[in-house]
Amino acid sequence: MMLATHHIPGLVLREHSFDLPLDYANPGQTLKVYVREVVAPGREDANLPYLVYFQGGPGFGAPRPLSPSGWLGRALQDYRVLLLDQRGTGRSTPITAQTLAHLPNAQAQSQADYLMHFRADAIVRDAETIRQQLIGEQPWTILGQSYGGFCAMHYLSAAPQGLRQVLITGGIPSLWRPTDDVYRATYRRVADKNHLYYQRYPGDVVRVRAIVDHLLQNDVHLPGGGQLTARRFLQLGLQFGMSDGYEAVHYLLEDAFVAGPQGQALLNWNFLCHLEQMQNFDTNPIYALLHEACYTQGMASQWSAERLLPEFPAFALEGTGPVLFTGEMVYPWMFDCYTQLRPLKAVAELLAQTDAWPALYDLERLSHNTVPVAAAVYYDDMYVPCEFSQETARWVPNMRLWVTNEYEHNGLRADGGAVLGRLLAMARGEV
Repeated sequence: MMLATHHIPGLVLREHSFDLPLDYANPGQTLKVYVREVVAPGREDANLPYLVYFQGGPGFGAPRPLSPSGWLGRALQDYRVLLLDQRGTGRSTPITAQTLAHLPNAQAQSQADYLMHFRADAIVRDAETIRQQLIGEQPWTILGQSYGGFCAMHYLSAAPQGLRQVLITGGIPSLWRPTDDVYRATYRRVADKNHLYYQRYPGDVVRVRAIVDHLLQNDVHLPGGGQLTARRFLQLGLQFGMSDGYEAVHYLLEDAFVAGPQGQALLNWNFLCHLEQMQNFDTNPIYALLHEACYTQGMASQWSAERLLPEFPAFALEGTGPVLFTGEMVYPWMFDCYTQLRPLKAVAELLAQTDAWPALYDLERLSHNTVPVAAAVYYDDMYVPCEFSQETARWVPNMRLWVTNEYEHNGLRADGGAVLGRLLAMARGEV
């Protein structure tokens, strides 16, 4: 159903909403999936091919377009673009602590059962249903950034007939490795990123140690009510995989302390406020609830990142060396510290312990792939291990890789026109 049409400088936006099954294997209960169509002015009625954008995450809605710039501007030269709010995000039926509490049966097990329908397999079923409703049997092109690339690989595995081309940036997953393999690789990469951070800002070694010591000795709460522990503070390392991540953290730390009435060091309210804004788990709980489930196939994750942390003693809080930040890892203690995760603690435990996750990839079908795939693989990617992406590419024919250290994980955001332009040329055999 089309909801509305809006015109902003350089863009025409059309809003669509679709009522789709929560569980495609057992249709009955439905949810809404929202899509924003974007087209260049004057081309509203042109016979343009479609490009569907799958956002990273999991648990984040599609970007809200402001201008025909970056990758979107490049895409609009050739395509009608669909920005998909994946189920559970944005203007689609949202997943939050608030909405989960309003389910007909709001017990933890029922909430966990509900959340098991929000992985890449269901997201792709939504996209395929929308394709058939919008353009029938015509295939379309998809662009997946980060977790959006995981969705793209499932799409390639489950419904290749719907795809004309697949474009992926920083998001080729391992097809078969267990969750533990992924976190072992990412812990090593995060440690490397820490060393580079402290090389750039050696003065932050002392500053970070002072903040950690303060948090170990004091009960500190954030403006929104969450608890700031030392380990939550160190989750700022999640920023280190972005091209501007080191600066974002360093400039935040510069103003960490103010003097109290007796001259004692206190954490600056502005520092606490800005730190809270940099952490998305309260507003995007799928990111915490289903992050490890991105990788699970027929096995339980059992809090993989937490279990493996002792294998990497460099991340210990104690010691005389630099304190290392952690990266894109989810830990059970987060469901005590983040205000909007606290009501979901029991749900998170059930999701971590279940092994009822179906396979995400049909290895046999992927081994005979005929759909053109072009992917940017970032050599220094902190979130999606480069070596696993290359391993997957060796399994999937007709996939062309651009392995580069020119960009970090956010290459599509940092230089979207150039990145997308190169991928399109690769997919068309022009480079």
